[in-house]
Amino acid sequence: MRTPDAAATAANFSSPAPEGTSFAATPREFGVGARLTLAVMADDYIDVILGALEHADATGLEVQTGKVSTYVSGAEQDVLRYLSQVIARASRGGAHVAAAVHLSRGCPGGVSCEIPEGGAALYSEIPQLEPTGIQAAADWAIYPLADGGPGSAAADHMRDIYAAIDYAKSTGVTVTEHHYVTRLDGDVAQVLQTIAAGWILIGRSVQHVVTHATLSINSPTAS
Repeated sequence: MRTPDAAATAANFSSPAPEGTSFAATPREFGVGARLTLAVMADDYIDVILGALEHADATGLEVQTGKVSTYVSGAEQDVLRYLSQVIARASRGGAHVAAAVHLSRGCPGGVSCEIPEGGAALYSEIPQLEPTGIQAAADWAIYPLADGGPGSAAADHMRDIYAAIDYAKSTGVTVTEHHYVTRLDGDVAQVLQTIAAGWILIGRSVQHVVTHATLSINSPTAS
């Protein structure tokens, strides 16, 4: 496997998107959103899940809950705040909680987006979340779905994946490499913020980026 160029990696994450690769659009117009599935290992799981969804702050968001997952669309800060509040509330009773989180930006993805061709990307800031006081472990993977782009935005998915992992190591969460995923350990909010950071930073130069994570809280296993 090729080792990414360190200078290129640093430049890709520390600078705004190159001229010509970014354009004006709202996050919803660009297809920014998430899907969340909660599993609560407790007899009252129905009340726990529905209560967590009901009490989270959904200001500025479109939220649709179905049989499999909850769809959330809106600005990155609002989406991540909602996810953090739902997962934290569901976990406060001490039951083992597993949360599957899927973040996507750009199209396709079942949403209507009018995105210019040629790799136009959306520049966004990294969300800042309030700590929850609840520790989580997460298996995380990220997928830059780039087909092209000029200059430093040229398709190179391993460069961007390595850059996201390197950035995660600077955030204060514990980062461990595992088969097929990267393990993150820390406060629920800090873990989600780290996951979102890689997704957003890659998304400053790559049009379509998807990231998946499974969070585990109050796990019955020690490691």
